[in-house]
Amino acid sequence: MAFDTPWLRSRSEQVMDDIDILYEDEHMLVVNKPAGLAVHEDGRSTDPVLTDWVRKERPGMIGVGEHMMLQNGVSIDRPGVVHRLDRDTSGVIVLAKTQEAFLALKAQFHDRTTEKLYHAIVWGELREPTGTIDRPIGRSKKDFRLWTTGPATGKKVRSATTRYMVIVAGKGFSYIAVEPKTGRTHQIRVHMKAIGHPVVCDLRYAPKKGCALGLSRLALHARSISLIHPTGEQMTFEAPVPEVFLKARATLEGASG
Repeated sequence: MAFDTPWLRSRSEQVMDDIDILYEDEHMLVVNKPAGLAVHEDGRSTDPVLTDWVRKERPGMIGVGEHMMLQNGVSIDRPGVVHRLDRDTSGVIVLAKTQEAFLALKAQFHDRTTEKLYHAIVWGELREPTGTIDRPIGRSKKDFRLWTTGPATGKKVRSATTRYMVIVAGKGFSYIAVEPKTGRTHQIRVHMKAIGHPVVCDLRYAPKKGCALGLSRLALHARSISLIHPTGEQMTFEAPVPEVFLKARATLEGASG
Protein backbone atom coordinates (compact mmCIF):
# COMPACT_ATOMS: atom_id res chain seq x y z
CA MET A 1 0.00 0.00 0.00
CA ALA A 2 1.45 3.37 -0.96
CA PHE A 3 2.10 6.11 1.58
CA ASP A 4 2.19 9.54 -0.08
CA THR A 5 4.37 12.09 1.69
CA PRO A 6 5.87 15.50 0.86
CA TRP A 7 9.06 14.59 2.70
CA LEU A 8 12.28 13.62 0.97
CA ARG A 9 12.34 9.88 0.63
CA SER A 10 14.69 8.46 3.23
CA ARG A 11 15.07 4.77 4.00
CA SER A 12 12.17 4.92 6.47
CA GLU A 13 9.95 6.65 3.93
CA GLN A 14 10.66 4.05 1.27
CA VAL A 15 9.73 1.11 3.51
CA MET A 16 6.33 2.70 4.08
CA ASP A 17 5.44 1.28 0.68
CA ASP A 18 6.22 -2.24 1.92
CA ILE A 19 3.68 -2.50 4.74
CA ASP A 20 1.56 -5.57 4.02
CA ILE A 21 -1.68 -6.29 5.86
CA LEU A 22 -1.65 -9.89 7.10
CA TYR A 23 -5.08 -9.87 8.78
CA GLU A 24 -7.81 -7.37 9.60
CA ASP A 25 -11.27 -7.33 11.13
CA GLU A 26 -13.25 -4.83 13.21
CA HIS A 27 -11.16 -5.59 16.32
CA MET A 28 -7.56 -5.76 15.19
CA LEU A 29 -5.08 -5.16 12.40
CA VAL A 30 -1.99 -7.32 11.84
CA VAL A 31 0.77 -6.09 9.53
CA ASN A 32 4.20 -7.16 8.35
CA LYS A 33 6.49 -4.33 9.50
CA PRO A 34 9.48 -3.76 7.23
CA ALA A 35 12.99 -3.53 8.63
CA GLY A 36 14.11 0.09 8.99
CA LEU A 37 10.75 1.43 10.17
CA ALA A 38 10.22 2.39 13.83
CA VAL A 39 6.84 1.63 15.38
CA HIS A 40 6.35 5.12 16.84
CA GLU A 41 8.17 8.41 17.43
CA ASP A 42 11.17 8.50 19.77
CA GLY A 43 11.55 12.26 20.17
CA ARG A 44 14.85 12.30 18.27
CA SER A 45 14.31 11.18 14.68
CA THR A 46 11.95 12.91 12.27
CA ASP A 47 11.67 9.86 10.01
CA PRO A 48 8.18 8.47 9.33
CA VAL A 49 7.01 5.69 11.66
CA LEU A 50 4.40 2.94 11.55
CA THR A 51 1.92 5.04 13.52
CA ASP A 52 2.08 7.68 10.75
CA TRP A 53 0.85 5.00 8.35
CA VAL A 54 -1.90 4.01 10.82
CA ARG A 55 -3.11 7.60 11.16
CA LYS A 56 -3.35 7.98 7.39
CA GLU A 57 -4.69 4.57 6.38
CA ARG A 58 -6.89 3.86 9.44
CA PRO A 59 -7.86 7.24 10.97
CA GLY A 60 -10.56 5.52 13.01
CA MET A 61 -7.78 4.02 15.14
CA ILE A 62 -6.62 7.43 16.35
CA GLY A 63 -7.23 7.61 20.09
CA VAL A 64 -7.05 3.84 20.60
CA GLY A 65 -4.40 2.73 23.08
CA GLU A 66 -2.28 4.72 25.49
CA HIS A 67 -0.10 7.80 25.33
CA MET A 68 3.60 7.46 26.09
CA MET A 69 5.94 9.97 27.72
CA LEU A 70 9.26 10.21 25.87
CA GLN A 71 12.59 10.94 27.58
CA ASN A 72 12.42 14.52 26.32
CA GLY A 73 9.17 15.04 28.21
CA VAL A 74 6.93 14.97 25.13
CA SER A 75 3.76 12.87 25.31
CA ILE A 76 2.88 10.99 22.11
CA ASP A 77 -0.19 9.04 21.07
CA ARG A 78 0.38 5.53 19.70
CA PRO A 79 -2.80 4.58 17.82
CA GLY A 80 -3.41 0.86 18.19
CA VAL A 81 0.07 -0.05 19.46
CA VAL A 82 -0.07 -3.05 21.79
CA HIS A 83 3.55 -4.22 21.47
CA ARG A 84 6.65 -3.14 19.61
CA LEU A 85 9.42 -4.39 17.37
CA ASP A 86 12.84 -2.78 17.03
CA ARG A 87 13.21 -0.38 14.12
CA ASP A 88 15.54 -2.78 12.31
CA THR A 89 13.51 -5.93 13.00
CA SER A 90 10.91 -6.95 10.43
CA GLY A 91 7.84 -9.07 10.86
CA VAL A 92 4.42 -9.53 12.38
CA ILE A 93 3.00 -6.84 14.65
CA VAL A 94 -0.52 -6.65 16.10
CA LEU A 95 -2.50 -3.40 16.38
CA ALA A 96 -5.80 -2.87 18.18
CA LYS A 97 -8.64 -1.09 16.38
CA THR A 98 -10.81 -0.46 19.46
CA GLN A 99 -10.03 0.36 23.08
CA GLU A 100 -11.73 -2.83 24.22
CA ALA A 101 -9.51 -4.90 21.93
CA PHE A 102 -6.46 -2.93 23.09
CA LEU A 103 -7.10 -3.77 26.74
CA ALA A 104 -7.72 -7.46 25.96
CA LEU A 105 -4.54 -7.76 23.90
CA LYS A 106 -2.42 -5.69 26.26
CA ALA A 107 -3.33 -8.01 29.14
CA GLN A 108 -2.03 -11.01 27.20
CA PHE A 109 1.32 -9.38 26.51
CA HIS A 110 1.57 -8.28 30.14
CA ASP A 111 0.75 -11.78 31.39
CA ARG A 112 3.13 -13.39 28.83
CA THR A 113 0.44 -15.66 27.44
CA THR A 114 1.25 -14.76 23.84
CA GLU A 115 3.66 -16.99 21.94
CA LYS A 116 6.19 -15.26 19.72
CA LEU A 117 8.55 -16.91 17.26
CA TYR A 118 11.45 -15.17 15.53
CA HIS A 119 13.93 -16.22 12.88
CA ALA A 120 17.50 -15.00 13.25
CA ILE A 121 20.88 -15.56 11.67
CA VAL A 122 23.75 -15.35 14.11
CA TRP A 123 27.52 -15.44 13.98
CA GLY A 124 29.10 -18.78 14.83
CA GLU A 125 27.87 -22.36 14.73
CA LEU A 126 25.95 -23.15 17.90
CA ARG A 127 27.10 -26.45 19.39
CA GLU A 128 23.80 -27.47 20.97
CA PRO A 129 20.71 -27.90 18.76
CA THR A 130 18.52 -26.21 21.39
CA GLY A 131 19.17 -24.00 24.36
CA THR A 132 17.73 -21.60 26.91
CA ILE A 133 19.34 -18.30 27.86
CA ASP A 134 18.23 -17.10 31.27
CA ARG A 135 20.05 -13.86 32.05
CA PRO A 136 18.64 -10.65 33.56
CA ILE A 137 18.83 -7.59 31.32
CA GLY A 138 19.43 -3.96 32.26
CA ARG A 139 20.76 -0.75 30.77
CA SER A 140 24.48 -0.59 30.19
CA LYS A 141 26.50 1.46 32.68
CA LYS A 142 28.69 2.70 29.82
CA ASP A 143 26.01 3.63 27.30
CA PHE A 144 22.38 4.24 28.29
CA ARG A 145 21.26 3.50 24.71
CA LEU A 146 22.38 -0.13 25.06
CA TRP A 147 21.04 -3.02 27.10
CA THR A 148 23.25 -5.74 28.49
CA THR A 149 23.63 -8.60 30.98
CA GLY A 150 26.00 -9.29 33.86
CA PRO A 151 28.22 -6.84 35.74
CA ALA A 152 27.95 -4.21 32.98
CA THR A 153 24.31 -3.54 33.86
CA GLY A 154 23.13 -0.69 36.04
CA LYS A 155 21.20 -1.14 39.28
CA LYS A 156 17.83 -1.89 37.68
CA VAL A 157 17.71 -5.29 35.95
CA ARG A 158 14.78 -7.46 34.91
CA SER A 159 14.58 -11.20 34.41
CA ALA A 160 14.74 -12.38 30.79
CA THR A 161 14.48 -15.83 29.20
CA THR A 162 15.08 -16.77 25.57
CA ARG A 163 14.84 -20.19 23.96
CA TYR A 164 16.42 -21.07 20.64
CA MET A 165 16.56 -23.96 18.19
CA VAL A 166 19.13 -24.35 15.44
CA ILE A 167 17.52 -24.84 12.03
CA VAL A 168 20.78 -25.08 10.10
CA ALA A 169 24.41 -24.19 10.77
CA GLY A 170 27.45 -23.92 8.53
CA LYS A 171 30.17 -21.64 7.18
CA GLY A 172 30.52 -19.99 10.57
CA PHE A 173 26.84 -19.05 10.97
CA SER A 174 23.63 -20.44 12.46
CA TYR A 175 20.08 -19.93 11.24
CA ILE A 176 17.88 -20.25 14.31
CA ALA A 177 14.30 -20.06 15.53
CA VAL A 178 13.98 -18.03 18.71
CA GLU A 179 11.24 -17.79 21.35
CA PRO A 180 11.53 -14.86 23.77
CA LYS A 181 9.60 -15.95 26.86
CA THR A 182 9.82 -12.41 28.25
CA GLY A 183 9.55 -9.13 26.35
CA ARG A 184 12.59 -7.05 27.28
CA THR A 185 13.95 -4.34 25.01
CA HIS A 186 16.44 -5.79 22.49
CA GLN A 187 16.17 -9.12 24.35
CA ILE A 188 17.13 -11.49 21.53
CA ARG A 189 19.98 -9.27 20.38
CA VAL A 190 21.36 -8.89 23.91
CA HIS A 191 21.04 -12.56 24.80
CA MET A 192 22.63 -13.85 21.60
CA LYS A 193 25.54 -11.47 22.07
CA ALA A 194 25.87 -12.60 25.69
CA ILE A 195 26.51 -16.20 24.63
CA GLY A 196 28.98 -15.16 21.94
CA HIS A 197 26.65 -15.43 18.94
CA PRO A 198 25.45 -11.91 18.05
CA VAL A 199 22.86 -11.40 15.35
CA VAL A 200 24.34 -10.82 11.90
CA CYS A 201 24.31 -7.19 10.78
CA ASP A 202 23.59 -5.91 14.29
CA LEU A 203 25.43 -2.62 14.00
CA ARG A 204 24.44 -1.63 17.54
CA TYR A 205 25.49 -4.69 19.52
CA ALA A 206 28.16 -6.15 17.23
CA PRO A 207 29.42 -3.21 15.11
CA LYS A 208 32.83 -4.77 14.44
CA LYS A 209 31.23 -7.91 13.00
CA GLY A 210 29.26 -6.05 10.35
CA CYS A 211 27.07 -7.83 7.79
CA ALA A 212 27.43 -11.08 5.86
CA LEU A 213 25.55 -13.62 3.71
CA GLY A 214 24.20 -10.90 1.44
CA LEU A 215 22.39 -9.14 4.30
CA SER A 216 22.37 -5.36 4.60
CA ARG A 217 19.82 -5.28 7.44
CA LEU A 218 19.52 -6.80 10.91
CA ALA A 219 19.07 -10.56 10.56
CA LEU A 220 16.07 -10.73 12.89
CA HIS A 221 12.49 -11.34 11.77
CA ALA A 222 9.30 -11.74 13.83
CA ARG A 223 7.96 -14.84 12.11
CA SER A 224 4.73 -15.47 14.01
CA ILE A 225 2.62 -14.64 17.02
CA SER A 226 -0.14 -16.66 18.69
CA LEU A 227 -2.75 -15.08 20.95
CA ILE A 228 -6.39 -15.04 21.94
CA HIS A 229 -8.49 -12.87 19.64
CA PRO A 230 -10.67 -10.35 21.54
CA THR A 231 -13.65 -12.57 20.67
CA GLY A 232 -12.02 -15.52 22.46
CA GLU A 233 -10.62 -17.50 19.53
CA GLN A 234 -7.02 -18.74 19.57
CA MET A 235 -5.27 -17.38 16.46
CA THR A 236 -1.79 -17.44 14.94
CA PHE A 237 -0.48 -14.84 12.51
CA GLU A 238 2.61 -15.31 10.35
CA ALA A 239 4.80 -12.91 8.41
CA PRO A 240 6.53 -14.42 5.34
CA VAL A 241 10.25 -15.03 5.75
CA PRO A 242 12.18 -12.30 3.87
CA GLU A 243 13.78 -13.42 0.62
CA VAL A 244 17.26 -12.49 1.84
CA PHE A 245 16.79 -14.83 4.82
CA LEU A 246 15.74 -17.67 2.52
CA LYS A 247 18.83 -17.15 0.36
CA ALA A 248 21.09 -17.10 3.40
CA ARG A 249 19.47 -20.28 4.72
CA ALA A 250 19.96 -22.00 1.36
CA THR A 251 23.63 -21.04 1.46
CA LEU A 252 24.04 -22.61 4.91
CA GLU A 253 22.08 -25.72 3.93
CA GLY A 254 24.37 -26.14 0.94
CA ALA A 255 27.41 -25.85 3.17
CA SER A 256 26.10 -28.30 5.77
CA GLY A 257 24.97 -30.79 3.15
